[in-house]
Amino acid sequence: MTTQTVLTSIPSPAQGVWYLGPLPIRAYGIFILIGILLVVFFGNRRYVSKGGDPELIWDVAIWAIPAGIIGGRLYEVFTSPWNYFPPTGNPWLIPQVWLGGLGIMGAISLGALTVYAVMRKRHARVGPFLDALAPMVLIAQAIGRLGNYFNQELFGLPTTLPWGLEIDKAHLPAGYPVGTLFHPTFLYELIWNLIGAFVLIYLGKRFVFKSGQIAFLYLVVYGAGRAWIENVRIDEPANWIGPLRLASWFAIGIMLFGVIGFLWAKRVGAPAKLTLQEVHAWKEQDRKSLENTKN
Repeated sequence: MTTQTVLTSIPSPAQGVWYLGPLPIRAYGIFILIGILLVVFFGNRRYVSKGGDPELIWDVAIWAIPAGIIGGRLYEVFTSPWNYFPPTGNPWLIPQVWLGGLGIMGAISLGALTVYAVMRKRHARVGPFLDALAPMVLIAQAIGRLGNYFNQELFGLPTTLPWGLEIDKAHLPAGYPVGTLFHPTFLYELIWNLIGAFVLIYLGKRFVFKSGQIAFLYLVVYGAGRAWIENVRIDEPANWIGPLRLASWFAIGIMLFGVIGFLWAKRVGAPAKLTLQEVHAWKEQDRKSLENTKN
């Protein structure tokens, strides 16, 4: 296999980890943390604008953030078992999430289920909360893809396009000579997520939706982009089912679930905004439940 000369390219990062004494500071973790903080703070502002309780997000975040990380890791382990189990993998890598390897579809699934469980326990409506967070989650995912860039992962087939991605020898897939450029699929998904976020924000301002419809649109937008981006990737081995990678089938499933959910929410969903009386009512229910638990 030979490489082709191009005039421009995206250079690979010189390093993805820095040391503060013995403490490693990893770019991947920094970008994940920035994304989480963005969702919490700006998602909360959107939720409050819908009439929501500004304190609720902290009660949800303390459960949903760890659940999202666990779900993302479980998805990664499930879809890439050769990295974590013998004879080719190391099980001790499973808890080392700071090295990379969080499957966003697993994070979304377990994180959303946890949000639902906590909100139900607090007697609050889930739809307005998820609607508020959905665009911010897409932006956070875009920021997280910069972590993939510093880890030199999530890249695609060879290319001679001017935005081809350089990969250093240590991260180069087998069979490709040094100097080969690859499709920067991390960048494709970053751009797709940002566009999707602003589309959701625009639609939310332009049209009147029922509770939960924006959240289901998020699944449609993200699933559609991830389905085709996954099939371009070659940075690691993958399970294929027919013409598509397993992750692409997951993404298509998420997209179809989002379409069905959007139509269902349109038919039976409550108003997207919360009334002051409604918030007071569920807070009173929550207070009574807490008293009953203590008794």
